[in-house]
Formats: sequence, C-alpha cells, structure tokens
Amino acid sequence: MNAPKLSARLGAEFLGTFWLVFGGCGSAVLAAKFLSDPDQVQLGIGFAGVALAFGLTVLTMAYAVGHVSGAHFNPAVTIGCAVAKRFAWKDVPAYIGTQVLAGLLAGALLVLVASGKDGFVVTGNLAANGYGEHSPGGYSLLAALIIETVLTAFFLYVILGATDTRAPQGFAPIAIGLSLTLIHLISIPVTNTSVNPARSTGPAVLQAGWALRQLWMFWVAPILGAVLAALFTRYVMDAEDMGPGAVEPEPVAPAATVVEPGTPPPPPVV
Repeated sequence: MNAPKLSARLGAEFLGTFWLVFGGCGSAVLAAKFLSDPDQVQLGIGFAGVALAFGLTVLTMAYAVGHVSGAHFNPAVTIGCAVAKRFAWKDVPAYIGTQVLAGLLAGALLVLVASGKDGFVVTGNLAANGYGEHSPGGYSLLAALIIETVLTAFFLYVILGATDTRAPQGFAPIAIGLSLTLIHLISIPVTNTSVNPARSTGPAVLQAGWALRQLWMFWVAPILGAVLAALFTRYVMDAEDMGPGAVEPEPVAPAATVVEPGTPPPPPVV
C-alpha cells in the first residue's frame, strides 16, 4: 500500500482540524447557553455538551480521514508523534501550518455565523482560552499551565497507546474521542480547555486583545505535555519490549508504512 501524497494528507488534516474548531468552539459559542422564549428555560448543552462535542469531532474525523493523514488535528500531537518516532520530522512544519490555517478559517466562519444574531460581540464570546481573570473559574496562570500540560500528556499517551499495533484494532478513534471529552469535562472551568494550539490560535487571533496576549501559554503547555508523554512512551514503555542489546528502530512515518498484499494495514496514528 503506497503512502498518500503529502497534499492529500494536508487536505485531510485541514478538514479534521476545521471540523474540530468549528464543531467544538461552535458548540460553546452557539449552543452552550440557549434560553427559550418567552419562558427563559435553559435549553443549552452546557459544559457537558461542549465536552462531548469536542470529543465527537475528533472521533468522527479520525474514522473519516485517519487512514489518510493519521488524524493529528493538533500541533502538539504532531510534535509528540515525531518525538515518539511515529511521524517524520520533515512533515511537521507542513502539518502544523495546515492545522493553524484550518483553525483560523473555522474561527472566522464561526464569527460570521454568530454575527447573524443581533448583539453578538466577538470579545469574550468566541470560546477563547484564558487564565487569571479570563479563566472561566478564575484560575491562575500556574493552575492553567499545570492542567494543560498534564492533560495534553495523558491525551498523547492515550493516542500512542490506542494506535499501537498491540492494541485492539479499529477502536482507537473511540478511545481518543472519549479521552478528549473527559479532558474537557475536567478543564473547561480552568482554561476553557485547549490541549491544542491550533484550537486556541483561531479564536485568539480573531478576538485579539487579552486572548492573543495569553496565547503563548496554550502553545507552550500542550507541546510540553506532548513531548513528556512521547519521551515516556519511547524510553520507558517501548523500551520494556526491547531485549538486551536491542537496537531502537529507525523512525517511520505512519503514512509511509508499506503493507504486503493480503496483510491488514496498521491502525492510523491519530
């Protein structure tokens, strides 16, 4: 089985990241709080609904395009997979650039839709990530740094474990989507939940102001967490399967795997 062309993989990453930002942030902006008229009954989906929406975006697109691009949809995941030797470093810049562009365009389309309602103001209403006075629950920079680093580390660890050839086949998108749902259930009150620099960049750039000034943290913490998880997997977990004197395998991008005729393809690195 030949590897998909880079252009095809980037197209898949664009669609997946766009769907994640538009669907996840869109659920927060458009549906989290919705009062019926005239009774003012809360019909919105709330934190739980937003958490589920983010998880579903990843689950659905991982099944849809995971076999094409590996379904990263997240610069931290791309860097983590490269550190873990599951992805080629030469393709990292193109993947990250595509993910960020998709996040920006998804955010812009979301602003266009939300602006269709009278009174909509971008500032403070675009699901931007923040800490301190801009944290939904008023959590400090340190709290935000810890939660984003730890949760991204566990997210990548789930990804690397669920897509391992020794794991049950065909279920990786479910585990990964549910883990992202859990991550949001934990951390929406702290930072609005990032664990994904591309998800944070779109709303921050469009909102500007404080969101853009605080954006650095939502690049640093997720990437740090992803690198820590990748190193732990590479040097601790994977090392247990290597006997004395064994040589660590050379890095191979998932999409470049060659499969003999009649052999099922490996699971995508999501």
